[in-house]
Amino acid sequence: MDDIGQLIGLDELLNHQIVDTFSSTATADLGWTEKIWTALVRKDGSLSIDFGLGRYHNRGVMDGWAAVARGDSQWTVRANRELRDDPTETTVGPLIYEIIEPLHKVRYALEKNDAQPIAFDITFTSEMPPFFEDRHKQREKDGFRIGSDVVRYHQIGVPSGWVEIEGERIEVNPEEWTEYRDHSWGQRLDVGAHSPDVRPSSDFGDAKFGEGEFVLLWSPFMLTAPNGDKHAYHFYFMAKQGRIFYSSGYRNHPDGRQEKVARVRPELTFNDVGRRLLGGKVHFDMMQGGTHTVEIAVAGPTAVHLGPGLYLGFDGKKHGAWKGPLEVEGEKFDDYTDLTTLKRMRQLRDCPILVREGDATGHGIMETIIHGAHPDIGLTADNSIL
Repeated sequence: MDDIGQLIGLDELLNHQIVDTFSSTATADLGWTEKIWTALVRKDGSLSIDFGLGRYHNRGVMDGWAAVARGDSQWTVRANRELRDDPTETTVGPLIYEIIEPLHKVRYALEKNDAQPIAFDITFTSEMPPFFEDRHKQREKDGFRIGSDVVRYHQIGVPSGWVEIEGERIEVNPEEWTEYRDHSWGQRLDVGAHSPDVRPSSDFGDAKFGEGEFVLLWSPFMLTAPNGDKHAYHFYFMAKQGRIFYSSGYRNHPDGRQEKVARVRPELTFNDVGRRLLGGKVHFDMMQGGTHTVEIAVAGPTAVHLGPGLYLGFDGKKHGAWKGPLEVEGEKFDDYTDLTTLKRMRQLRDCPILVREGDATGHGIMETIIHGAHPDIGLTADNSIL
């Protein structure tokens, strides 16, 4: 039966969603990806950890990365392997992802390895239920090819475990740390090398990306009132040449309720050299009326940069690229504030933030790309980096 995928153990379950086996996806597009990501930060901003895992079914590849940032230094480990017969296997070399209790408790680990002297073993426990973001469906500007069609949920929680840096073991206590994770799947932008016989695009990560002004803001955070009540926000905002082309925002509650944001209005400032977030406000105009304003401050000096994890590419390497049975590599950056280093790492980073709305306070992270000249907030074209 050449027109039906290979039969595997998952096919015994009553969970099929398409007219094929679990060896198949709904599309043969090479950008089809299922992605795991988490970031955990010490609340004082002195230490940050990231972990990512990607499965590229139609490329026959699973890859991942782990990073630790402390002070102005970042250590990164990347691993890449061929897909095997068992699609439930979620390890790549020293990288381990384990579901302990679905939608509540998961484990992320980086075993000791020869690439970099870092390791960790972290268990995430949710403080909020998972929440969907708006579907990210994006066509190229000519209206033909769909570059992105992804669903994503994110979740806020607390980590516990340990991290080891150059032989020094540090306990990760839930009282001192906060953690954010997401899980996405679908046809994804910025997967694989740019094909020379496909028309170049200016979409995120594509061959002409960065030719003009571009803004990306992605942020989950949670606030706690003096009486212990909690609520959270999440927003994803993208604009190109001043035109907003994707915006998703919600005010989320522990019982699973979501209040939709009609418009996100960021009022943030950035360092011109390096484009690091300095702080500001984000205004949320709600679908049902009214506006919530959250004050943003940066918590400490650290931030894991996602470039060495292959977001937007790194040294010519891209997500989902075939590397054979197994490849493990990595590097250390001693000073990621150095502009030459930052141009190599790129400015996309998981910046730890402090948030305040009225008498409620909390923590979160914010990912940003502020590319091009933005004279209204003092950013010059000369200092622009991706």
